[in-house]
Amino acid sequence: MPSSQDSFAGSPAARPELAELSALIVDDEAHVRMYLRLLLGAAGLKTIREAANGVEACERYQEERPDVVLLDVNMPRCAGAVTIDRLKALDPDAAVIMMTSLNDMTVVNDFARRGAYAYILKHLPKPRVQQMLIEALEQLLPPEEA
Repeated sequence: MPSSQDSFAGSPAARPELAELSALIVDDEAHVRMYLRLLLGAAGLKTIREAANGVEACERYQEERPDVVLLDVNMPRCAGAVTIDRLKALDPDAAVIMMTSLNDMTVVNDFARRGAYAYILKHLPKPRVQQMLIEALEQLLPPEEA
C-alpha cells in the first residue's frame, strides 16, 4: 500500500521535526479535509484530526490541543471568523492558519488581526499549496542549528 509520501512524489522537502506536530483541519467540505490530510501527511505529520465546522473544531481543540489549526474561512454553522475568535478565547497562543479560496486582502487582514499567523490559498496548484503549508508549519519549530 503506498504511503502519503508516495502519493506526492517530488514534494518539497520538509524538516523531520514536523512529524512531532499535531494538526486539526477545519473545513466543511470532506474532499478538502482529505486533500489537506494528504498534504500534511506528505509533510511528515503523524497526528492529524478533522472537524467539519467551527463548533466541532472548538470541541476538538479543547480535547486535544493540537499544535496547529488549519481553518477554512467560509463555513456554515460557525464561520471561520467566529471560530478563530473562540479558539483564541480558549487559547490565546493557538496557532491558526487560515485556508481560503478568496484572494481578498480585506479577509486576510481581518484574520491576521484575529490572530491567524499565516494564510494559504487552497485553490492554488498542489505544489504551491504544499510549499506554503510546509513554510507555515516550519514557523512553529525552533530555528535550525547551524
